[in-house]
Amino acid sequence: MFLGIDLGTSGVKAVLMNESGEITLQASAGLEVSRPQPLWSEQNPTHWVDAMDAAVTALSKDHDLSCVKSIGLSGQMHGATLLDSDNNIIRPAILWNDGRSQAQCEAIEKAVPNSRDITGNLAMPGFTAPKVLWVKDNEPDNFAKIAKVLLPKDYLGFILTGQYASDMSDSAGTLWLDVEKRVWSDDMLSACGLTQSQMPKLYEGHEVTGTLNADLAKKWGMQTVPVAAGAGDNAAGAVGVGVVTPGEALLSLGTSGVLFVSNAKYAPNPKEAVHAFCHCLPKTWHQMSVILSAASCLDWLVSLTGAQDVPTLLAELEAQAELVANPQDENTPIFLPYLTGERTPHNNPHAKGTFFGMTASTTRAHLTKAVLEGVAFAFADGQLALTNSDGEINRVSVIGGGARSTLWGQILSNILDRPLLFRDGGDVGPALGAARLAHLAYLVDSGSFTDQSIEAICPAPPITQEILPQSEKVEAYQERWVKYRALYQATSSLMG
Repeated sequence: MFLGIDLGTSGVKAVLMNESGEITLQASAGLEVSRPQPLWSEQNPTHWVDAMDAAVTALSKDHDLSCVKSIGLSGQMHGATLLDSDNNIIRPAILWNDGRSQAQCEAIEKAVPNSRDITGNLAMPGFTAPKVLWVKDNEPDNFAKIAKVLLPKDYLGFILTGQYASDMSDSAGTLWLDVEKRVWSDDMLSACGLTQSQMPKLYEGHEVTGTLNADLAKKWGMQTVPVAAGAGDNAAGAVGVGVVTPGEALLSLGTSGVLFVSNAKYAPNPKEAVHAFCHCLPKTWHQMSVILSAASCLDWLVSLTGAQDVPTLLAELEAQAELVANPQDENTPIFLPYLTGERTPHNNPHAKGTFFGMTASTTRAHLTKAVLEGVAFAFADGQLALTNSDGEINRVSVIGGGARSTLWGQILSNILDRPLLFRDGGDVGPALGAARLAHLAYLVDSGSFTDQSIEAICPAPPITQEILPQSEKVEAYQERWVKYRALYQATSSLMG
């Protein structure tokens, strides 16, 4: 067996995968996000450790974990986890969807005029570097204590192994990595008052960073097995659905939304806020368009309207066949899904969510439909930015919790005007990818890794469903997308 651990924003998921690549057992434990001030988003890293322990302990109650041969990690990207010289946590981790550091983004690009050439990316508040510079500017006593800066999943890796390590895909999201050369950039670190001594050692995602410490091994009933470097959640999700060759793509419907395309070369397009990162596998890169609120918009709507839960919202809409069938229903508002700001293509941390065009006949079902469409339109914006970057998009596999909704899948297919593939294990994509990286790391550790191992261990899982665009609705949605884009342009100056 191989253990995959995925640290998400809303919880930690742990899965067991057998040698054939099948998930045999999974468990999870929830997490909460703290928002103490506008634009802020934080978590206590000790809660990550507790949730990881709870998820793996739950697995151990249902399965003997002594058969686990290795562990792989995936996790939410960009979070700034700051440790002092005694490995104590200095302050709560500042998360990927925190928007407080716009001024620091501008300062970094001014200090390093060629930063976009080095990193392949715009300086955005979501990245790690401006967060740490914000700490330097606003919490100098905390900044002075920093001995190591770790990404969220790499903090779990430190707890597991005692080693400071990170993989290329996650580190590419810090704004400190020379993405083409796959090394830390002294110029980018210096702009934040940091040095390489404060960074973890870099690995490819399938490489071994250390071994599970004896105390945790005993607690979980495991051996002191090797631990893989792992991957940022999107790269891990790509590995989980076999998106490892150029042109293969995935659409992730998680808390955030990602359209991810695998590339054989480094291909930046910072002008349209497209992310150009390393993949978690050697000599491979990827491009991403990112929206900060995707499936989380439905959770928000549940809270807003007093619905029982998301399945209730979706069932309520699905029961109204005429509403579902009409892309231009006059009582369905246009929804801008910018509840926590936006990245691609706007790079606007101050962007706000909007319902526009409600009438006296608008119901909760109309709002649900508007949310599904609005998130899909945001993906269409991202798809346009990727194609403007000469990104070749072939097959698109869908992963994430939102992938469970066929209705949403059909709306996405119609708005993106492309077929979407749903695969076995897509709802746990990053955790499955982490387990696959664990399998590869086991082969590395045992000396049996070959050039064919990645292809053998990371195939595309079986297709459970293919959703095709409905030609009669594609044009109608194109017209509605034009209105969606015009709405943002008309209101962006009012958003702060």
